[in-house]
Amino acid sequence: MAGALSLAWAVTALRPALLRQAFRSLSVTAGRNQETGAAVAATNIDSRKSPLILDEKFTDSNSIVVPREAWIETLDTNAASTQVGLIHLHPEVFGANPRLDLIHDNVTWQRKFRMVNYAHTKVRSEVRGGGKKPWPQKGLGRARHGSIRSPLWRGGGVTHGPRAYTTHFYMLPFSMRLHGLTSTLSAKFAQDDLKIVESLDMPSDEAGYLEQLCEDRRWGISVLFVDDSDIMPRNITLASDTLGHVNLMPVYGLNVFSMLKHETLVLTVAAVRRIEERILYHLRRPDLPKENLKKFTI
Repeated sequence: MAGALSLAWAVTALRPALLRQAFRSLSVTAGRNQETGAAVAATNIDSRKSPLILDEKFTDSNSIVVPREAWIETLDTNAASTQVGLIHLHPEVFGANPRLDLIHDNVTWQRKFRMVNYAHTKVRSEVRGGGKKPWPQKGLGRARHGSIRSPLWRGGGVTHGPRAYTTHFYMLPFSMRLHGLTSTLSAKFAQDDLKIVESLDMPSDEAGYLEQLCEDRRWGISVLFVDDSDIMPRNITLASDTLGHVNLMPVYGLNVFSMLKHETLVLTVAAVRRIEERILYHLRRPDLPKENLKKFTI
């Protein structure tokens, strides 16, 4: 009986030491497993690209419209996933209420400011001949005429006719041009005709690859690629060189007519940020009269 009690006391006395030893060994094992898992995770992150999420909050926005969200894609069809991330678009640029009247005014202005009328008619001084008075002023009972090239005569000059190199240029107000851009960008985004890509890098410089890419993405028969710089990547430049329905444009040349002329507008992430920066600057510039923008505010 005494031996059993002494054995039980010994086990009771050694239990905390055993428990501490067991917990110590478990903590060491868990630490090693955690280090191994972290190493494996780091290897996986290095081996595959992490998702690109550009979730800007736009705290400077005065609009009640929430920021728009769009997928960021790549031009590499061989990748495991063509969608590499998510981007937030500024609501004052891509979430404005489209004004169809402003879009129409911008298109009319762009089509007319480069229009030149080449129709030309000659006045009486430019028509050949007619230098001599056809008959005397008096004595014959005939009407008085000084030249047979008068507009009254057949084969004479033309009065108030069209003159060559007549331009139809006029300048659209700055506020209408600015809100025309926001209206067109917002309409393109609302119709799912605006796509965002990480960059314009392509694995191939063949035109067939670019045509197949547009067909697989269902971008339509005409696509406009816009980048932040006017120096485009080599592959997409060579691939689009022979394609009349695929065009490249730097961000400083973006306009309403070109966006409406193409069925799909493809912007790079750098181009999106540049467009937002420039449009927001002009919307809030202090030297712009507020009355010019007031009548376009929704």
